[in-house]
Amino acid sequence: MSEYDYKHLLVVEDGPILRVTLNRPEIHNALNDRLVDELNHMFTLLHSRADLRVVVLAANGRNFCAGLDLTERTGALADTGTAIVEQRRISRIVLSMRSCPQPIVALVQGAASGGGMALALAADVRVATSAARMNAAFIRVGLSACDIGVSYFLPRMVGASVASEYMLTGRFIDAERGRHLGLFARVVEPDQLSAEGESFVRDMLHATPLGLRLTKEALKHAIDAPGLEAVIALEDRNQVLCAQSSDFAEGIAAFREKRVPRYDTVPGVAHRG
Repeated sequence: MSEYDYKHLLVVEDGPILRVTLNRPEIHNALNDRLVDELNHMFTLLHSRADLRVVVLAANGRNFCAGLDLTERTGALADTGTAIVEQRRISRIVLSMRSCPQPIVALVQGAASGGGMALALAADVRVATSAARMNAAFIRVGLSACDIGVSYFLPRMVGASVASEYMLTGRFIDAERGRHLGLFARVVEPDQLSAEGESFVRDMLHATPLGLRLTKEALKHAIDAPGLEAVIALEDRNQVLCAQSSDFAEGIAAFREKRVPRYDTVPGVAHRG
């Protein structure tokens, strides 16, 4: 990670945790071309980093992300071919977020609009401040509200009727409604946001590295599974794989001894003391 020259992202490796912060506060962390490329690079690289187990996605400033940086857009792109390439550069971010093996905890403050909403929804857990709000802003600037995975994530999380309410209007989902709908795991005051996020990270790190990765993977597939039998087959496969790991014995021992487990940082590598 450190070899890449990030300009608009702050990327810090903290043991098994990767802390990623959107860092364009002067323009509400809007997504310009450089930030899109940096997010794509970072989330793609995570696929090969088995030593990193959890990602915390945060943002500097008052707002999480205002969506696409419209100061860099003057209207329609020159041709359809150019437009689809540009569109897929942006949508590839959420595909990488969902396929990377690490669970992502998003800390959302202020507005998460358009692409910012997509980033928040693509995370695995969202913690928000009481001032947080999200909207499918695309529909308010001449586009469809179905963009960057929002039309996939939102109806699966809140149901088709509620998704229609917000996507057809571009209205904001405020923090309290978001908590009620299950979009936000917790809603806290701004000075508690980081600490609340850390509580989820600590609990995730109590899982074995393999168990955590396979749980995210199975959840992703279970959402669209054709039936119960397919999900159970996947669950059975995961449990057999986890039970064969040395970390399974360590997890049981830690539970019995009432201590923090000491798992392998990288699956297949011996304990490091």
